Amino acid sequence: MSCPALPEGFDLTDPDLHQHRVPLPELARLRQTAPVCWIPQPHGIAGFGDDGYWAVTRHTDVKEVSTRPEIFSSRANTAIIRFNEHIQRDQIDVQKLIMLNMDPPEHTRVRQIVQRGFTPRAIRALEDALRDRAERIVAGARESGSGDFVTDVACELPLQAIAELIGVPQQDRSKIFDWSNKMVAYDDPELAITEEIGAESAMELISYAMNLAADRKACPAKDIVSRLVAAEDEGNLGSDEFGFFVLLLAVAGNETTRNAISHGMHAFLTHPDQWELFKAERPATAADEIVRWATPVMSFQRTTTQDTELGGQRIEAGARVGVFYSSANNDPEVFDRPEGFDITRDPNPHLGFGGGGPHFCLGKSLAELEIRLIFQAIADTLPDIRLAGEPRRLRSAWLNGIKELRVTYT
Repeated sequence: MSCPALPEGFDLTDPDLHQHRVPLPELARLRQTAPVCWIPQPHGIAGFGDDGYWAVTRHTDVKEVSTRPEIFSSRANTAIIRFNEHIQRDQIDVQKLIMLNMDPPEHTRVRQIVQRGFTPRAIRALEDALRDRAERIVAGARESGSGDFVTDVACELPLQAIAELIGVPQQDRSKIFDWSNKMVAYDDPELAITEEIGAESAMELISYAMNLAADRKACPAKDIVSRLVAAEDEGNLGSDEFGFFVLLLAVAGNETTRNAISHGMHAFLTHPDQWELFKAERPATAADEIVRWATPVMSFQRTTTQDTELGGQRIEAGARVGVFYSSANNDPEVFDRPEGFDITRDPNPHLGFGGGGPHFCLGKSLAELEIRLIFQAIADTLPDIRLAGEPRRLRSAWLNGIKELRVTYT
């Protein structure tokens, strides 16, 4: 049965749709008329051997799903709402080794270890180095006169931050960029990345990280890798666990922040009053509004472990439930004029870092720091930056990606 609030056959996870736009009008209609609604799909098209999922679109319901892992499992079918229809089940199941796809208590154990690298002290220790890197990235863009903002500016600081955080040599950052791009781009035919290439890239990244972990176990250093893999008395990650953690960082800490920066720049350039305000006042609230506006991860999913009720709707055990952050972040019950880009918005209880609960984004503080530093550097060095073309969007079922944004820097 189709959702009566949507046209026949309309699927909120259709990558062809997302290549052109985020379906905000359709999500608004769902929030108003069917906030928890069954979305049918052709059998198995998402890779799960089923016939669809429940779409959750209101802010309050997304939060409820996020904070009840005992009922809404990340592990059962992973958090990724749509794979290629040809994916094999064992390829899905291996992804349960990634923290994103774990449930408590295993998730709790791994998170308690890895969060050692994301303490306020650890993030503060990176600030001076990242500020210097942001300034150099922007200065390099200025010298080129014009170019693609995504590759010139947006991708560089997140990559360098990850390298700084976990001790990846800076000369290897291009490998991380290439591997992470291939892992998430299998839905975009223009990039000529097959699912097999994506899987190979994931294994190369995991292997690289496992070798790094093995080196630190044999010869600990004063870095976060050693703290995560060599601290036997405090609990530690095995080399394979560290490999999958770096895989998660490559997407969660690289792709998402890069897309937030790209969307943020486009938002500033299409809302010139906000760019002038930012250059003049640098409000501390800007980073949160950029993340709300961008919502780099449009949706994740959970799977029900038992029959339950959500938003007045009965949901059977074993059903996939899609939580649509793009919808929650535009819910007028929570945000005044959500369609407006307002860098002074306060409060701003957006769900761009997740809906709370055990999977709330571990790298929130680092991402906000990167966004703040890069836009401060742009405002100082490239105050007259302007658009030279419309953004070209990534074809993806769940990432709100910009793959090219042509600009003139001076």
